[in-house]
Amino acid sequence: MTDVHPYLEVRERKRGRRAGDVYVRIERPFDHEFQRAQAGHLVATEETLRAGGRIGAAWRAARIFLFGRPISSEMEEHERLTKVKALAVFSSDNISSSAYATEEMMRIVVLAGIGALSMVVPLTLVIVAVLAIVATSYRQTIKAYPNGASSYIVAGDNLGAPAGLVAAAALLIDYTLTVAVSVSAGVAAITSIAPGLFDVRVLLAVGIVVLLTIGNLRGIRESGSIFMAPTYVYLVAVFGMLGYGLWQMATGTLAPYQPPREWLEAEAAVQPLGILLVLRAFSSGAVALTGVEAISDGVPAFKPPEWRNARTTLTWAAALFGSLFLGISILTSSIGIVPDPSEEQTVLSLVTRHIVGNGWYLVLVQVATALVLTLAANTSFADFPRLSSFLARDGFMPRQFGYRGDRLAFSTGIVALASLAVVLLVAFGASVTALIPLYTLGVFIAFTLSQSGMVVRWWRRREPGWTHSMAINALGAATTGVIVVIVGVSKFTQGGWIVMVLIPLVVLLLWGIRTHYQHMNSSLALDAPTAQLAVRRRPIVVVPVARLDQPALQAVAVAHALDPEALAVHITNDAAEAESLRRQWPELVGAGELVIVESPYRALLQPLLRYLDALQRQDPTRPVLVVVAEVVPRHWWEGLLHNQTALRLKFRLFFRRNTIVTDVPYHR
Repeated sequence: MTDVHPYLEVRERKRGRRAGDVYVRIERPFDHEFQRAQAGHLVATEETLRAGGRIGAAWRAARIFLFGRPISSEMEEHERLTKVKALAVFSSDNISSSAYATEEMMRIVVLAGIGALSMVVPLTLVIVAVLAIVATSYRQTIKAYPNGASSYIVAGDNLGAPAGLVAAAALLIDYTLTVAVSVSAGVAAITSIAPGLFDVRVLLAVGIVVLLTIGNLRGIRESGSIFMAPTYVYLVAVFGMLGYGLWQMATGTLAPYQPPREWLEAEAAVQPLGILLVLRAFSSGAVALTGVEAISDGVPAFKPPEWRNARTTLTWAAALFGSLFLGISILTSSIGIVPDPSEEQTVLSLVTRHIVGNGWYLVLVQVATALVLTLAANTSFADFPRLSSFLARDGFMPRQFGYRGDRLAFSTGIVALASLAVVLLVAFGASVTALIPLYTLGVFIAFTLSQSGMVVRWWRRREPGWTHSMAINALGAATTGVIVVIVGVSKFTQGGWIVMVLIPLVVLLLWGIRTHYQHMNSSLALDAPTAQLAVRRRPIVVVPVARLDQPALQAVAVAHALDPEALAVHITNDAAEAESLRRQWPELVGAGELVIVESPYRALLQPLLRYLDALQRQDPTRPVLVVVAEVVPRHWWEGLLHNQTALRLKFRLFFRRNTIVTDVPYHR
């Protein structure tokens, strides 16, 4: 019987030319699949990801075509974003909202008649002032939390876990609404120049979400490259139009505007211009501030120094958006634009058409607007998965949300966000006006909790300059807190109540998931070293070990009962975690050999299966017996909170020749 070497070496004793000379020849025929980092430590190469058979090869080719080749974990540093790309990835939501923020305010104040449109510019100035306060506050938050300044982290760190969960729930809802609103606004820009597509706007919106999902699954740096051009084309096109329009105003050459008579009749006053109507208009315009939080969530995605680059990008984004928003509002009011009651023509398209006519520049502005509004949803595709990974790390969301896919993207979060957004688009008919009442409240709740948390942090730590810093964050907390009340009151009957109900429900769901994981971990934890068991068997016995806990210990015991030389194999993409496991192994297990297979492409099953292939090819006559540890939850629905890795492994091994599977269930 040929010896099987756990480190995939073939050793052959050779005699030298002189009597008594003996040497050992070592061959490593599997180095193209497993490289050696150190003794007992193998690193799986990309070769291990290659699936066997025609179907597997075709599936891999399709994945590479859609999402690109897998990226090794060690390349993560090279996947970071520059400030120019980060502006497109994290600020497209904030910048692009200038295309519809003015219009949404106008649609509210016009309920009091055409004359009430004079309120648009004063309301814009107030919102720009709030933007300056919020951006300044978040600059401080980013510096204080250079590894990630999400409202969830800041509020949880300083105000307690419940406050952090409220902020997280509000942001998860708001990010989902951002995708629905941005895509709907992008489709509206398309139908403004192609009215024939108006009846299929929902189908268009769903198709755009699918394309965004594929783009983001390709990885954050590549998505930044894909989505960068539309953002900058929009900035150049709209700033060009605004500059030309303001020049016409200054020189007195701006042509008069006469809205269609039927629009004037449709916009007749239906209610007085009271404080509630003004507050509703303000809250609709304040939707433009939703992208400010995004950069603070994505600080770890920036190139070093992360916090400094993030702060600079935040300042750029705020300045660009404020200029666009104010310019559009001033021109709209000066020209006397009236919003189209049917929503087929956007206010931005009406302003552009009036200033530059119906030529190519109008098409450029509308196409750029459609693209940037559509891609503004990318802000949420960057931040929803990252926030979900924070929650999964802390046990508040299923662990699948914490794992990165082949392209270093949080694939589960991306797919979940896309699915929720599609539901909203279908339910609300891809209408911006219908979705806006649900928008804004969540992000301002997160703003308020984050800034309040910073106030507490400054007060507790009293670091140099803390009084000035605390004053800035206190102003930010007070400002956004007032807006929360305004938005909650003014939008309650228009759909804001839905968000108020959803936030506590999501908090309860997150807390329930955390409770489940806590109970599960406490029941699986190890508390004492174990003795070695030994019963020799003929197969090559292998037991995959994900982590040291009671199910793994039980599986190792079964494996060693079958064969004292059973191999424990740990597949990991975290070298530090693997080293920790190696150190604990002799004390907590004390039996058999532990083989570490590092998987820099974060795959689990493929490297394990290829390792089994390599072991078996050393002696094809021996079967492989795989001992699989599997946790069985008390309730069927609890299984949804786990990765089902054991089930997937058993399914793959079921079709593998000359393989025996021993399932070791662990019942809680």
